[in-house]
Amino acid sequence: MKNKNLFLEFKKGLIAQNPVLVQFLGMCPTLAVTTSAINALTMGLAVIFVLVASTFFVSVIRKIVLPQVRIAVFTIIIATFVTIADLFLKAKFPQLSKALGPYVPLIVVNCIILGRCEAFASKNSVCRSFLDALGMGCGFTLALLILGSIREILGNGSLFGKMILPEVYKPLIVMLLPPGAFLGLGVMVGIMNLIIKKKR
Repeated sequence: MKNKNLFLEFKKGLIAQNPVLVQFLGMCPTLAVTTSAINALTMGLAVIFVLVASTFFVSVIRKIVLPQVRIAVFTIIIATFVTIADLFLKAKFPQLSKALGPYVPLIVVNCIILGRCEAFASKNSVCRSFLDALGMGCGFTLALLILGSIREILGNGSLFGKMILPEVYKPLIVMLLPPGAFLGLGVMVGIMNLIIKKKR
């Protein structure tokens, strides 16, 4: 029973409480960086790292942090791991870092990160907080990856930079522009709503 409950902590972030498709959190990077699958995956992995590491530390110190300063402490912890992720990308993957622009540093103000630290990690055990963060991060990454893949395939005819559609295909340039992000996200939210309704 305990293992089942722990698994539910992870699973809820994938569908039932998906940060992007259900809670509509992190919309700025979702719409901005999903012009390609690789950009979407990179942003998702960066968010997973920051989210898991931040909630872990918040959960560890939750009993010794004064309520009056908890938000400031949480922000410092988040900013530390965002800086690590940003410097790592700049050092190891400079082209990806340049493509993502300011959106990696802006993870600091991502509602998903601070929200999970405040609403969950500050009130739960390390294990539950870790699984919650991992599930939310994977749900966020999955949504970005699907949207980025759709936009890249329809807008470029490629996936992860490799052409997968025949040369006769005429790319829908609109999918690489902001309207394409809204269109793709709207379709995904509609499908998610149908899935949730069927499960009820």
